[in-house]
Amino acid sequence: MKKNWLSLVIMLSVLISGVFYPNFSMAQEKILLGMSGAFTGPSRGLGIELYRGSQAYFNEVNENGGIYGRKVEIKCYDDGYNPDPAITNTIKLIQDDHVLCLFDYVGTPTVTRVLPLIKHFNKADSVYMFFPFSGAEPQREYPYNHYVFNLRASYVQETAELVEKLYNAGYRRIAVLYQADAYGRSGWAGIHSALDVKGLKIISEATYSRGAQFTDSMEDQVNILKNKKPDAIICVGVYAACAAFIRDARNAGMEMPICNLSFVGSESLLSMLEALNKTSHQDYTRKLINTQVVPSYEDTSLDAVQEYRRLMDNSKNLIPEKFNNNYIPQKYSFISFEGYLNARVMSEILKKIYSSGYIDDIYSSALSLHQIDIGIGTPVVFENGKHQGLNKVYFTTVSDGKFIPLRSWEDWKK
Repeated sequence: MKKNWLSLVIMLSVLISGVFYPNFSMAQEKILLGMSGAFTGPSRGLGIELYRGSQAYFNEVNENGGIYGRKVEIKCYDDGYNPDPAITNTIKLIQDDHVLCLFDYVGTPTVTRVLPLIKHFNKADSVYMFFPFSGAEPQREYPYNHYVFNLRASYVQETAELVEKLYNAGYRRIAVLYQADAYGRSGWAGIHSALDVKGLKIISEATYSRGAQFTDSMEDQVNILKNKKPDAIICVGVYAACAAFIRDARNAGMEMPICNLSFVGSESLLSMLEALNKTSHQDYTRKLINTQVVPSYEDTSLDAVQEYRRLMDNSKNLIPEKFNNNYIPQKYSFISFEGYLNARVMSEILKKIYSSGYIDDIYSSALSLHQIDIGIGTPVVFENGKHQGLNKVYFTTVSDGKFIPLRSWEDWKK
């Protein structure tokens, strides 16, 4: 009788330990995060670099015991930066893979199309999206803002600050090149609104189709904008198309500043133009301004930059084997740094979920984390009704073959 009683006590102790100390009974389970992104096609650098930055940080977490014994895994699928595959991937991630949440999605055309799915599945499965690589408004506005947590500043903020800087530097005739989809229109709307505040209008505009290659001609778009004699151009696009436009604009004698938003993929853009410099003996990287939503990875005074660079230097095999098709990864990039920061904040949320001894609600856990210090000099803040953690916009320009912080606009005045 005593032996049976002792066995029962031991069994109850194990069960109780599993309830109050998650690392006791759940150590071998994984935390699955679901990602759909561009891993193939002309924009594959966006998805690959975002994944690489996040995976570098999660590898560090996993090697140091994980989240209370649980290892974090990104379950990733390729959508080629196209909405229909993104929808299919999202359904698979939720229904078949049973991911904890959606994470690191890439692009406005894809994110905006899956928002109704998230709302639909949320009713039964409490599905949320964390930190999409998109600054568009739909996931920041009713009715979808409840289901999405953003880390980066919005395109409205990027374009407003960019227009403000250009205006103060004396530029009034601003033209726009934009991708003909939800992403391009989102950036266009931000520029239009920012100029309207100044009593100005977009002087000229041209579009290109999503999926454009660097080898494609942008001469038609160049001629449309050139005819109105702009003194600055803002591009709302992706690196291959924007690099092609910059090439053709400079070849046509257009010497005004050309600006790009953070989503463009600065390092991939620069790599294409630098390669062109070598074959043409011209400088296609002159007078470029790119906005960013994370600090420069060259600013080693920041703790996050130091850790990011260390992890990227020491990391190998960060690209999923099925997508490693002759892709040459960037040593450092603004996109992989953003992916790193996404993973760093996500890890804090995961710690909160499991730290109290039971699986807490991911939505409540995210909102309960106030003033998160992630080592960039600006705290991450989430609140009820405020699902965007950061708001700062940074400016960069090209010097000595890399994008560096643009700290003074004196040299850019007309």
